Amino acid sequence: MFLTAASAGSAQARPVLVGYLPAFKGLVSKVATTPIDGYTHINIAFANPDPSGRLVRSGRMTCMEDGAQDHVTVAQLRDATTRLRAKGAKVLLSVAGGILPRCAGDWSALTGAGARDRLVRELLAVVEAAGLDGIDIDIEGELLTKIDRQGNYTPFIAALSKALKARSKLLTVATASYEGGMIPVGSIPYFDLVMAMSYDAIGPSWGTPGSEHATPAQAKHDVALWLDRGVAPERLVLGVPFYGYGFGSYPPHLDFRDLLTTYPDKALGDDVIGKACAGCDYVSFNSVATIRRKAALARARAGGVMVWEITQDSDTQLLARTIASQLYETSTPN
Repeated sequence: MFLTAASAGSAQARPVLVGYLPAFKGLVSKVATTPIDGYTHINIAFANPDPSGRLVRSGRMTCMEDGAQDHVTVAQLRDATTRLRAKGAKVLLSVAGGILPRCAGDWSALTGAGARDRLVRELLAVVEAAGLDGIDIDIEGELLTKIDRQGNYTPFIAALSKALKARSKLLTVATASYEGGMIPVGSIPYFDLVMAMSYDAIGPSWGTPGSEHATPAQAKHDVALWLDRGVAPERLVLGVPFYGYGFGSYPPHLDFRDLLTTYPDKALGDDVIGKACAGCDYVSFNSVATIRRKAALARARAGGVMVWEITQDSDTQLLARTIASQLYETSTPN
């Protein structure tokens, strides 16, 4: 049986399993074909306001690509929310993203004092129109730092949180764990979930050659970091990757489903294909065994696991099932 939060049978608060669903791969098709068993929250990614601050025009999202050279309609977003919620998950709209599309407006301007209230109203209007359970914030890197240095990040989050809470809606955030990429401490109390993106230490054009991108040691460090920064354990969520990076002769990006098909023995037991060294040919990813260890860590020290992203799992949801077996088991994890 695939254990879920509802079937775990514990009187305590259930751990969460948050999965990102990429609308830019085709929202309608992915909702129809992607199993979400075990997930408690689905974050549909990503939406952005246009340069004027609008999120919707004529029933269509102004800057939310759907993978078919077009933008998602509000009706499609509402239908996706209904379908996903019927499967047992809360559904949030994730805004911004690590790489903003060309249609996106300037978040650093739109979160400023003169434009902030309008942006909050736009976000609330989408939540209401699509029947969403809340908003997920994914403002990252230099943009996050810029907004914070302008003194606008925490005031924007505080205003959005107040408006959402008045409607019994959720506000969550994804954050890196390095200087210049972390949400400010002052914003932490406004979030229902703080999700540490514990991956991407190295990639095709960054990081230390020969290193791995999402080690168990990094996960332990990031959990400890955010607990020390004041996130309550039940609100801290450990982010894990369902993909790997290739170096040298390997493709630069590989979904777990592709790794499992091409290298079945390695994907089940190891975190490296080849030899991880500077100038070498290798792939860095999280094996099933490592995902299991990280889920056990999250259950022991945090409030659950976040996944980027769910369509990269195998057809049988091998990684999601592995996480759920750890999060919702009745015995204490090792």
